[in-house]
Amino acid sequence: MAGSAPLRPGVAPRLNKQFKLFGLAISGYDRPVTSFDVLVVGSGASGLAAAVSAHRAGARVAVATKGSLQSCNSAKAQGGIQAAFGEDDSPEQHAGDVWQSSHETADRRLVEILTAEAPEAIHWLEELGVEFTRENGGYRLARCGGASRERLLQVGDRTGHAITTALRDAVEAAETPTYPKSPLRSLLRTESGWRARCGEHELEAATVVLAAGGRCYREAEERGELSTNHPGATGEVTRIALELGAEARDLDALQYHPNGGAWPGNMQGYSIPETTRAYGAVLLNAEGEEFTDPLGPRDAVSQAIFDEVEAGRGVDTPDGRPAVYLDTTRISERDAEISLPYMLRRYRAGGIDPLREPILTYPVLHYQNGGLVIDEHGRTTVEGLYACGEIAGGTHGRNRMMGNSLLECVVFGRRAGRAAAAGH
Repeated sequence: MAGSAPLRPGVAPRLNKQFKLFGLAISGYDRPVTSFDVLVVGSGASGLAAAVSAHRAGARVAVATKGSLQSCNSAKAQGGIQAAFGEDDSPEQHAGDVWQSSHETADRRLVEILTAEAPEAIHWLEELGVEFTRENGGYRLARCGGASRERLLQVGDRTGHAITTALRDAVEAAETPTYPKSPLRSLLRTESGWRARCGEHELEAATVVLAAGGRCYREAEERGELSTNHPGATGEVTRIALELGAEARDLDALQYHPNGGAWPGNMQGYSIPETTRAYGAVLLNAEGEEFTDPLGPRDAVSQAIFDEVEAGRGVDTPDGRPAVYLDTTRISERDAEISLPYMLRRYRAGGIDPLREPILTYPVLHYQNGGLVIDEHGRTTVEGLYACGEIAGGTHGRNRMMGNSLLECVVFGRRAGRAAAAGH
């Protein structure tokens, strides 16, 4: 591997002295420091993919995460993952759709890598044990919002759960040290790399991969809105990177999921799979009229719902929240049972059958489109610091297509892991 000699895992005493960090004096503690080649911060799909790839590249890797190893937004992703497998499709067509959906604001280099490596990413996930839904000898593909072709692969409506489970199994099989409930508190440059305080642990690594997601849960709380995000999505790691001098882009571009659950109460904030619209569901106002293209880009569909409610053509939930109808009765029972089983179970448990009556929906805060500036290998503008997944910006520009977040996690998680392993 390129670069300086690798740090060997081990324990060394930490000197009790003060370090100057972000203008604050941080007192040291007499704690042992455990050393690795690569430290990954975050245990969602991007962090796990980075850890697996760095390990396979020969590096000694550790994963530190804010909550449990299973706690992440990636596991909540239901809709699917995009890759050009259709006979009438290509990575170039996929890239064109990403570019158009971003309103021509994405980084073209990153988009082309994302779409070109998508099929390989799918096969890599299958090697790890992910079993995508198939029919007629091939993948069962659906068309998602903003896409010109059917290219969305699914594992029922638990795609994110299946992917993160397989990646986590690979991390555990590699006996990679993990530090759950150990949020990143501080990150300090040293002569040999980085020293990180993660919860009660002092960890040293030659390179660090930041894969800690976005801040939409915190933003939703501050705005008094609902969010699909895990409570850990509060953005502190982005702030730490910015204070270290990392550049960012499009941090103001937060995305709404067009179809948040609005009723019953236990479904509020639930992200109704957008594949409901891929399989025939349409959006209706209070008069039962369609008012937008159900397969438009996310921002366009969300804005259409906001506008319809503002114009007085929305409906109220029983607890007084704004909503419109998502007419899921147009979905065939076969499509629903194959691709939407989890959604059906959740609504039916609440006394509503989506195949027999429309459900109430309203946009919810969902995704941080912008983030840290990265190159094609996940390098940030700070030497030795990498980023992948939602914490990184550029791949989606100011508006993301559904199905590309899980893809980004795998494609750029793998690239960041390999580059961090080589860069130590």
